[in-house]
Amino acid sequence: MEFFLMKLAVPDMISNSYFPAIAAIELGMFKAQGLDVELEMIFPVDKCYAALREGAVDFVGGSAHSALAAFPQWQGVKLLCAQAQGMYWFLVMHKDFGPRRGELGVVKGKNIGAAPWVEMGLRRLLIAAGLDLARDQIRIAPVPGAQGAGVNFGVTAAKALEERRIDGFWANGMGAEVAVQRGVGTVVLDVRRGDGPKGCFNYTMASIAATDALIERSPDTATAAIRAIANTHAALKRDVSLATAVGRKLFPPSETELIAELIRRDLPYYDATISRDFVAGMNQFARDVGILSADVAYEKIVAHQLLSAAQKASIA
Repeated sequence: MEFFLMKLAVPDMISNSYFPAIAAIELGMFKAQGLDVELEMIFPVDKCYAALREGAVDFVGGSAHSALAAFPQWQGVKLLCAQAQGMYWFLVMHKDFGPRRGELGVVKGKNIGAAPWVEMGLRRLLIAAGLDLARDQIRIAPVPGAQGAGVNFGVTAAKALEERRIDGFWANGMGAEVAVQRGVGTVVLDVRRGDGPKGCFNYTMASIAATDALIERSPDTATAAIRAIANTHAALKRDVSLATAVGRKLFPPSETELIAELIRRDLPYYDATISRDFVAGMNQFARDVGILSADVAYEKIVAHQLLSAAQKASIA
């Protein structure tokens, strides 16, 4: 079998957020489809998409809405498939504030750490919940120490919370779990599991994206990438301990011990589908936060014919 050398960029590695993409490489799922894919971490996510636009990488495994950072109005890029369904970040506040699940008033007057482009989800969610960031003195900004190459945002945010450099953070499940396990943080919002205002589940998702140029040049390559993710979902559903094996290759020991449980929790959301309802929700979110001027058609955002063909094909 002929292999094609390619690169896949993710904005965070020591995390469950983009684990299907990472695991697809480490478990040989891309190679089984004839693709030799190398992982590259590029933080923050807008730089991942800039690298995609410039041809430095072939795929991005990041937040779907963030493609607009480099491809205005979805010109030149498409989502191939989902890594998992739903907006996947957690709002965690320091335990000293006495936070309770679902009670957003705790963020008033607080400093919340969030990554660029990721923070848009929190801002819009808080506004939808009736909060006013200026009136309520809610400050959302990058986490101190989370700048530069090689940053793993969630674990950096958990450390900053522990050191009281921030009052809370909006980050991935690994960061949330580390903060909870260390006894410094309490989860206030978990959108995937029903928290937050109506519609926020579909603000964004972890997806796989590629340029229109790649899709047009080699639709078989794009379809193979979709199959690799779908097969990774299936493998992890059959045996979630594979997550630990992947973690041992890439994560520090403490986070390796956590990853299988985090993936077990995420398994119900492991579906490569990108629905029309999702795209409608993401379009509205993108318009609300000012990164999209008008709704874009589903067919212009999703490589739906390839996704449909890959899903109909037999899963290895």
